[in-house]
Amino acid sequence: MTSVVQLPFFVYGTLRPGEVNHDLFLRGRTVSEEPASLPDAALYDGPGYPYAVHRPGSEITGELITATPDAYGQLLAALDLLEEYRGPGRPGNVYDRIDCEAVRPDGTPVRAWVYLAAPLLALRLADSGTEIPSGDWLRR
Repeated sequence: MTSVVQLPFFVYGTLRPGEVNHDLFLRGRTVSEEPASLPDAALYDGPGYPYAVHRPGSEITGELITATPDAYGQLLAALDLLEEYRGPGRPGNVYDRIDCEAVRPDGTPVRAWVYLAAPLLALRLADSGTEIPSGDWLRR
């Protein structure tokens, strides 16, 4: 089995502090949670949760979540399952887990895992989705 680099997660929807999946998946499994943004991404409304897509010139708001080292493997597997990510380029993916560069409020870039809408879904969203203009799920 291939090992995965233990990057923090950039979360932008129901995994953010105060949201339902934060309590279910992240409570007690994090070392730090800090505000951040994701450049070159846009946010779309989904059925109770958002989708982020790559879009140069746009930006979304979220948090950088750093998992405790002992919980990392279990958390990664749980988040992959939640986000319906089955592996790179798999046709059944709803989201793809991508290594992106998030940005702290002070401008410091941080490599992080981000779940972006899979390519076919991203095309559908761009064509007929409801964009969240603020780029912030909590302000939708």
